[in-house]
Amino acid sequence: MSNTPLPQKLTSLPYQLLVLNSGSSSLKFALYVIGDREELWLSGKLTRIGLTDGHFTRTVGAHQTQMIHCNLPDHTTALTVLFDWLHEQPDLRLNAVGHRLVHGGSLYKTPQPVTPRLIADLRLLIPFAPDHLPAEIGLIEAIGGLYPDLLQVACFDTAFHQTMPEVAKRLPIPRHLADEGVARYGFHGLSYEYVMSQLAEKAGWATANGRLLLAHLGNGASMTAVRQGESIDTTMGFTPAGGLMMGTRSGDLDPGVLLYLLAHGYADAAALSHLLNDESGLTGVSDISSDMEELLEQVPHSPHAAEAIDLFCYLARKQLGGLIMVLNGLDTLVFTGGIGENSPAIRAAICKNLDFFGIVIDPQRNEANAEIISPEGHKPEVRVIPTNEERMIACHTRQVLMATTQPVSEPMVTN
Repeated sequence: MSNTPLPQKLTSLPYQLLVLNSGSSSLKFALYVIGDREELWLSGKLTRIGLTDGHFTRTVGAHQTQMIHCNLPDHTTALTVLFDWLHEQPDLRLNAVGHRLVHGGSLYKTPQPVTPRLIADLRLLIPFAPDHLPAEIGLIEAIGGLYPDLLQVACFDTAFHQTMPEVAKRLPIPRHLADEGVARYGFHGLSYEYVMSQLAEKAGWATANGRLLLAHLGNGASMTAVRQGESIDTTMGFTPAGGLMMGTRSGDLDPGVLLYLLAHGYADAAALSHLLNDESGLTGVSDISSDMEELLEQVPHSPHAAEAIDLFCYLARKQLGGLIMVLNGLDTLVFTGGIGENSPAIRAAICKNLDFFGIVIDPQRNEANAEIISPEGHKPEVRVIPTNEERMIACHTRQVLMATTQPVSEPMVTN
């Protein structure tokens, strides 16, 4: 891999932005060409990082997706594999890299250019997100080592929820713990930002400034109450493990359950973390899978699959009702995320018998995954809006890039 940066000031369009979205065992990427708008050029993901049978899936434009098997022992190796492939692409001239950072604490409310100070602040936040931040910081530092003059931008998943009032952020624990930063932060913020931008574009600012309930339902799941364009409460809390039942995460639990587990075989934080983040949720209740589509197919044959789905929808309905109370009513309900966008059965089950809130779904529109799935002219309106965290990161990175006065580099690429 060439690691010789070619410093060059950004003088004209188009330019290229690489977006990296790192998970604990995955790395999603998207390369955008920026002109009048963001145009996706390359995309894909590296999965099963840390295992010997890693997967590298990539798509060029609208071309057919390809997958290869490779050894991905860590995120640094995954990054090397990615950049080796990127360097094979013609006309590659990167201007900046945008990163999804799961946690920005209470300090960072907007996307930021990466600096040594920011890295130092992120290291202090590692105890808040030990499964995510180390890999994310490692990627930033690895790219910085290869291309020290290349602008990198940190986009924080917690930033969208900085507008929550203090009563929504505070946990009922001793004040000295709150002073250490133990509070409710909320996550999925980049997804919610994108959905809000799409809602404003599709329905107008008057709708986007109303009383909104946004439901990001996927392997990770959360709901957020938005009023006048600002987050006022959300289901996730101190970590992304809180709130709704998810694919492999438990969501909210009685603290006594944790005490019981500590006294009966789960002797440390690592064991508890594995149980609550990797073995619970849909996976734990069904004893089959974390994949909602697979569980729906298994319902005729497995009572455990049916029970997992029923519990997921029941708990989602409870959280939905609570957030409507926080909003003092509801104007628009939006479903997004892999399940929210693609599963009519789950949307229908969550909204069943909620007509006392005014929530009604048109069965035909719902089955068709229509943009609006409530009856024509009905209020509150129920919508389905596909999310795109990578495009939101690209938008933020573009804004920081255009605002910076520093030289912007292009890695020298040999094709």
